[in-house]
Amino acid sequence: MATNASEYKDEALAAASSVADSAAKLSGEAQRSFNDAAKRFEKVVAEGMEQIRAQSRTYADNAGEHLDEAQRYVVERVKERPLVAAGAALGVGLLVGILLASGRNR
Repeated sequence: MATNASEYKDEALAAASSVADSAAKLSGEAQRSFNDAAKRFEKVVAEGMEQIRAQSRTYADNAGEHLDEAQRYVVERVKERPLVAAGAALGVGLLVGILLASGRNR
């Protein structure tokens, strides 16, 4: 019976060692898989950021062109009718002042 206990002990130790080896292999594989996934994710994010940068440059250039056009339009209209432009600016300033003053009274 002592022999059977010794054999069971050896088998249990071998099984435990086998389980530990399998767990170590699985852990290593999981770590490699996680690292690969992290690298792929990083690559996808970097590509997305580059695409956003390119689009934002396009939008910024487009907005700059529109602002330049608007500035030219306003300058032309002010040169054509300076008194009307000054009156409009005075009226807008007066309205903004009234709105700001009414907000302080509350």
